[in-house]
Amino acid sequence: MKIAFVIQRYGLEISGGAELHCRWVVEHMKKYWDVEVLTTRSFDYITWKNFYPKGTEVINDVPVRRFSVVRPRNPERFGRLQNDLLINEHRLEDELKWLDEEGPLSPSLIEFIKKHKDDYDYFIFFSYRYYHSYWGIKSIPEKSILVPTAEKDAITIFTIFKDLFRQPLAFVYNSHEEKDMINRLSGNEYIPGDIVGVGTEVPDTFSTREFLDKYEIKDDYVIYIGRIDENKGCGELFDFFIRYKKEKNSPVKLILVGSTQLKIPSHPDIKYLGFIPEEDKFAALNGAHILMMPSFYESLSMVTLEAWAMQKPVLANARCDVLKGQCLRSNAGFFYENYAEFREGMSLLMDDPELREAMGKNGVAYYSENYTWDVIEKKYLGIIEKITKEK
Repeated sequence: MKIAFVIQRYGLEISGGAELHCRWVVEHMKKYWDVEVLTTRSFDYITWKNFYPKGTEVINDVPVRRFSVVRPRNPERFGRLQNDLLINEHRLEDELKWLDEEGPLSPSLIEFIKKHKDDYDYFIFFSYRYYHSYWGIKSIPEKSILVPTAEKDAITIFTIFKDLFRQPLAFVYNSHEEKDMINRLSGNEYIPGDIVGVGTEVPDTFSTREFLDKYEIKDDYVIYIGRIDENKGCGELFDFFIRYKKEKNSPVKLILVGSTQLKIPSHPDIKYLGFIPEEDKFAALNGAHILMMPSFYESLSMVTLEAWAMQKPVLANARCDVLKGQCLRSNAGFFYENYAEFREGMSLLMDDPELREAMGKNGVAYYSENYTWDVIEKKYLGIIEKITKEK
């Protein structure tokens, strides 16, 4: 069976989000299917400007076919248009104009899908909100599967998406909360699908001692891993952490890993490491007391699953329904809506090693039951088998 995965950008340099999610799924499912990736030449998700060479390359034994973006996104123009649509009444044509601005605008990718639809058994589209998914699925609904990676944000109410969510043959959801939201918005409960998410793997070897020595970390610490920006709740995390330090006189440090779009406070107990190797990341998680997950918007947090795989509890933002739901289902994390709840969660976990250990054990049990690659692969195979039988 030949399967095309269609994604807004793709590459080894892309270290998170739906793009890494997609690559991991592709590289695991290639042992069952003849897989190929259809994507753009973009690397920068802000402008979508062309970066990679046009044509086909092979990444980890997977053919990756890249198509040009004809017009990079203008962030200021896009922001003004989106705000206008969210505030004022508008027409369908305005939403389609927004979609062109959202991008990545690559008509040649859509034309390739139309021209070569008979070359593939199914097309699996990642990320509902982008140009490639909307026009790609509209072109070949009879062969389309959507992995929406939908967060609870304002644009989900757009009319174009209510229509889009009724088009695919099947859905691959990331969480119960994502599925419920999309069903509620579009009434598409009749379309087959499953709650799947993504797997993770702990490296065979890593050394926490070497990590601590390498980065000169001597005290107890909590850790944040991911993109450091306002939408991820990092500004609030900084404020709450500094306030906690003052009130509790605690020696705990906050370690930050990932790219930053936000000014990091100059504070002796906040340490920014930037990007670090995969082995160092797991070594860092292994040495941490808590993973901090302050994000307001997630369809699934891969680093949360990695923390649970490492038997670490999580302190998450309760205003993100997905994170709150996963903490409740796993019993492996606390969640907060305000500073008082943040302080209480931090205090309970920092002051009670037995509680951290118990919640960590709950986390690894939840991960093993739902997010090992064996579980994920079987769910993908099951969805394809179901829709093939029903044709």
